[in-house]
Amino acid sequence: MLEQAKAIAGQISAWRRDFHQNPELSFQEFRTAGVVAQTLSEMGLEVQTGIAKTGVVGYLGEGSPVVAIRADMDALPILEATGLPFASQNQGVMHACGHDAHTAILLGVATLLAAMPDRPAGQVRFLFQPSEEASDDENKSGGLRMTEEGAMDGVDAVIALHMASDLPANQIMVKAGFDTAAADAFRAVIKGTGGHGAYPHQGIDPTFLLAQVLNAIHGIRARRVNPVNAAVISIGSIHAGHADNVIPTEVEITGTMRSFDDDTRDLLQRELEIALSVARALGGDYELELWPGYPSSINHPEVVTMIEAVATDLMGEAVLLEPRAGMGAEDFSYMTRSAPGAMFQLGAAPASGLRMHHTPQFDLEEESFPTGAAILAETTVRLLRRLAVEKF
Repeated sequence: MLEQAKAIAGQISAWRRDFHQNPELSFQEFRTAGVVAQTLSEMGLEVQTGIAKTGVVGYLGEGSPVVAIRADMDALPILEATGLPFASQNQGVMHACGHDAHTAILLGVATLLAAMPDRPAGQVRFLFQPSEEASDDENKSGGLRMTEEGAMDGVDAVIALHMASDLPANQIMVKAGFDTAAADAFRAVIKGTGGHGAYPHQGIDPTFLLAQVLNAIHGIRARRVNPVNAAVISIGSIHAGHADNVIPTEVEITGTMRSFDDDTRDLLQRELEIALSVARALGGDYELELWPGYPSSINHPEVVTMIEAVATDLMGEAVLLEPRAGMGAEDFSYMTRSAPGAMFQLGAAPASGLRMHHTPQFDLEEESFPTGAAILAETTVRLLRRLAVEKF
C-alpha cells in the first residue's frame, strides 16, 4: 500500500497545492467541494453534496461493515506570508492548519481503494467536512452538522489524520483515550456604576471588581478541580473604559475553558458562574454568555492499536512517536462519539524549519503525504476485515 501511495504522490501534492492556492473559509468551501465531488465521481464513487451546507460524502462499495474516513476542508482568516509559489490567491485567507493536505490525502486514499481489486466487502465512506475551524450562527460546526445530517449513520468505525508541522516528517503519534479537549468559550460583563476618577468612593468601580473576579477564576483550576484531572481556563481579552480620568461602568472579558472528561467540563462551567458572583458580593453585578464548543475527542483503544500496527508494518517501529497530551480541540470528536474511531497525528515538519499551525508562515513537508494516505487506506482495509467478523 505504501508503494502504491508513493506512486500517486505527485497527484496528492498537486491536489494539495490547488487547494492551498484557493482557500475558502468555514461553510464557504464551494470550490473545494466542487473539486472533491468531481474527482470522486470520476473515480466511480457515488457522491452526495450539500450535506452540512458545503460538505461532500463519497460512497465506495455497499453493505456492511461501514468504515468512514474524515478530512476537513476549511481555511483560516490569515494573510499568508510563506512566499510559496502556490501561496494563497485569496487575500486574507490561508490554509494554515493543513486542511488542504487532509483533503488531498483523502482523495489519495479514495484513489488507492477504488483501484483495489480485492478490497474487502463493505462500504468505505469518505467524509469531506466543512468548517472545523468555526461554527455557524447556530453554534454548529461542520463535524456536528455532518453527524446530525446522517453522514455517520450506520458507521462501524471512523478514522482520520491531522498534519503536525512540529513533528518529524513521516512519523506518527496516536494516543488511546482522550485525544483532544472540550473547548467552551465565554463572555462576561462585570458591571459597576462608573464615576469620576478622582472620587472612586462615590460609585462602584468594575475594574476593582475585575481584580477580585480574576483571582476567583484562576482559583478554579487550582482549588476546585481534582488535581489529577486536566483543565484550563484562560482569559483572552479584557476591555474597559476610554479615558484616564473616568471610571468605566463595565468591564468585558472573554476566555476559553478546556477539559477532557464531561464531569470536569460541567464543573468548570458551574464554578465560572460562582467566580463571577464575587462582583455581586462587592456591590456590582455581572452577565455571562457561555458558548459550548466541541466535546473532547476519545480515541478507541482497539482502533489505535490497529493504526499502530499498520504504521509499523509499513514503515517499522521507529515510525511511532511517544504520545503526548494536549488541550487543543477538534470537532472530529462528534464522530468518535458516534462510532469507535481514532485520529493520528502525521509529522510533516518542513526541512526549512518550524512553521507553526495558525501562523502566516505555516507549511508542510509534502513527502509525508503518501505515508498518511497509505496508513489510512491500509487501516481501512483491516478494519473492514475485522468488523466483518466482530464489532468493537
